[in-house]
This record gives sequence, structure tokens and C-alpha cells, in this order.
Amino acid sequence: MEHIIRLPVRFNVVFGHSREISKINWQQKLKFNRSITSQEVFDREHKYGAHNYHPLPVAICKAEGVFMWDMEGNRYFDFLSAYSAVNQGHCHPRIFQAFVDQAKILTLTSRAFYSDALGEFEEYITRLFAYDKWLPMNTGVEGGETACKLARKWGYKKKGIPKNQAKIIFAEGNFWGRTLSAVSSSTDPLSYNEFGPFMPGFHVIPYDDLHSLEKTLADPTVCAFMVEPIQGEAGVIVPKTGYLKGVRELCTKHNVLWIADEVQTGLCRTGRLLAVDHEAVKPDILILGKALSGGFYPVSGVLANNPVMLSIGPGEHGSTYGGNPLGSRIALEALKVLEEEKLAERAESCGKILREELNKLPRDVVTLVRGKGLLNAIVINKEIDAMEICLKLKDQGLLAKPTHNHIIRLAPPLIISTSQIQECAEIIRRVILTYCK
Repeated sequence: MEHIIRLPVRFNVVFGHSREISKINWQQKLKFNRSITSQEVFDREHKYGAHNYHPLPVAICKAEGVFMWDMEGNRYFDFLSAYSAVNQGHCHPRIFQAFVDQAKILTLTSRAFYSDALGEFEEYITRLFAYDKWLPMNTGVEGGETACKLARKWGYKKKGIPKNQAKIIFAEGNFWGRTLSAVSSSTDPLSYNEFGPFMPGFHVIPYDDLHSLEKTLADPTVCAFMVEPIQGEAGVIVPKTGYLKGVRELCTKHNVLWIADEVQTGLCRTGRLLAVDHEAVKPDILILGKALSGGFYPVSGVLANNPVMLSIGPGEHGSTYGGNPLGSRIALEALKVLEEEKLAERAESCGKILREELNKLPRDVVTLVRGKGLLNAIVINKEIDAMEICLKLKDQGLLAKPTHNHIIRLAPPLIISTSQIQECAEIIRRVILTYCK
């Protein structure tokens, strides 16, 4: 039996363009398969899937723009954006068309052969970010692994570090995935507990602490410092102004590569094309992923100049799917959408409105608001259950997820309009006020 959402005639903003949407059009577009309920979705995943996630109790079956719908046809504002993978909005029509057009003719060759798509994408992305070379992978954590391998190889070949002694420095609170290498650098017990032994040569220092960084970089066996310009999973931790400039200066001074993990912060999320652009600095290795495909396909990789990138030769690193024609066409269009729809500017303006509204919330419930662009978080009084707040937000039509128990990340697709931001801020306000004494 079909279930159809019935919406009134109104103006909506979808992918940056206002248009009148009639009841009939919406009825035709938003149809839901009622052969299974949300609870049945939950039960099936619990029975047959690994229990390595704890999702909100909502079963999504359709999404478009800033909205998602569950099995019963309830509509929600998406305030997670698949951890910033859908900056361009769900199912963006331009990226979808690129996906379909390429899928009809060529999807995968492996890197055993050339394809016409990869070189075009490589030329575009290297010119856009002003680097010599692009090394394509698939997932964000593969981008991090690639950056670490490049740094070690450069350390041995270019810096002259003795064999097997290269060190890579990370910041406390970092998160770049859950491979054994990634958890080896983690300071979160949930990530590393009972997964040892860990990767040698990884060392951790405090985040946003230039004094500790300088002391550590003085070691001649250090080849790289890898850091998020804003720590996402840690709770949207924004460093002091000048930190990134200091990182650049210290890494240059000590002949150490600076690796910027912009998998979550990059591609317009923070109100600039890259988060490092807020301080006008350039890392030696730049890791990108997530929104690089607009949510259609796993695409990631690293950018670097020739002295670093050419440290690795044929056979020393690769991926069957990395740089495939389908992913390359999708990523090319995803980048063009970010640029041509001016989504960095949208993130900057809407982010300011959102933080202004969030800062009006009572401090006995929301103790702190922080963020840049549309990567924001509210810190909740530790006596209040942040997951409970997220469940109440869900009931009001807004989906967000807590991190570290008392922090709620707020990161909608960048195509969101100012009126929608105001509407969402009001939803958050109503829920928060229920906790006031």
C-alpha cells in the first residue's frame, strides 16, 4: 500500500532556487513503500547487522535538498549532512545527472588502464586548490592513510630520516577514521580500547598548543604533523586565531610536512572553500573526502606538490576503485556545484544567523555555542542527556546527533536558506526551553 505525503501549496527552496510546489507535484514525487515499517527496519538491522553503530530511531527512505523522510512519510530537516558528505544537498540534480551519464558508459577500469575521466578531474582539482598532483582514493580514512604513507616516504627519501624511525605527530581529540592506523593516533578509548598493538611512530600532543608543537617538531625524526583545522568528531573544537598560521610557520622552520585533514571541514562547510583559508595558509598535504562526491559515491584523496607526491612510485600505493571514471565524473561535478552555487558564501551567512540564534538559548541548558560557517555545535549541561534532546528534536522534525554525550553537532546541507535556518533555530529553541527550570 502506498503512502503519499500531502503538503499544502507553498514556496520551498530546493538547491538554491525558489519555486512553487503544488500538492499534486509533491504527491507524485514523494511516494513511500509501506510494505515495511520503521520498527521493522530497526529490527532487521539489529538481527542481521553488526552492532557497531547506535543510530537515532528513524528509518530514512528518501531525501532531497535539506530534507529527509522516514518510512511513514514524516519529513525532517537534516542537521547532520551525513557528517558533511552532502554539503550540496541530498540527491543534487546536477551531480545525479553526471552520475547517470557516466554510469551508462564506463564505471570502472582499475588503474591498470587510463580513462578519459580521471585526467580531466585531476586537472580541475589541482588547479582549483593550487597543487601539482592529486592521488585518488575512496574513503576519508584511506585519504589519511595515504597522507601518512606519503609523509613517511618523503621523510626517508627527502629529509634523510634513518630507516623505520619516522614519526608522525597528531593532536589530542583527533578523529580520522577507525582503521588500525587511525585508532593508533586516537585519544578516545572507544576507538582504541582492545584494538592494540598499535602503529609505531605515532605521537600525540595537545590540540591548539603551539608551544608543545614546537618542542615536538625539534626532533629530527619527525616527518609530519597531521591535524584537523577544526576538530569535528571531538565536538567542533575551533582553535584560537593564529594557530594554523603558527602550524605553518613551525612546520616550515623544522622541515616537517603539515598534513591538513579537511575531510569534514573542507569543501565550503566552514564558510570558506577550505577551513585553512580562514588564516590564508597552505598545508603540504591536503586530505579531502566526504562532500567531494556530494554523497553519491565514496571519493577521497590527497593533494600535494611534486617533491612530496613523487616520493611514491608505481606499485607502492594504490586502490582498485581509486580514481575510477564514475567517481571522477561525480567529483568533478560536485566541485563545480560548490563553486557555481557559491555554497561557501551560503555557509558563511547562514552560519552567522544560526550562531546568533543559538547564543540566545538559556545558559543553564546550552553552556557554549561554537563553530564556523555551517559546522557548529552546542555544548549541553552535563546534567542533561544530549541524546534525549536529539530525540525531542526528531519529534519536532529536525535530525541531529550527539557526540561525546553532551555535545550536539549542527551541520545542515549548505543549500539551506535563511528562512529555513530561522525555522530550524526556532525548533531548537522550543526543545531547549523545555529543560529550563
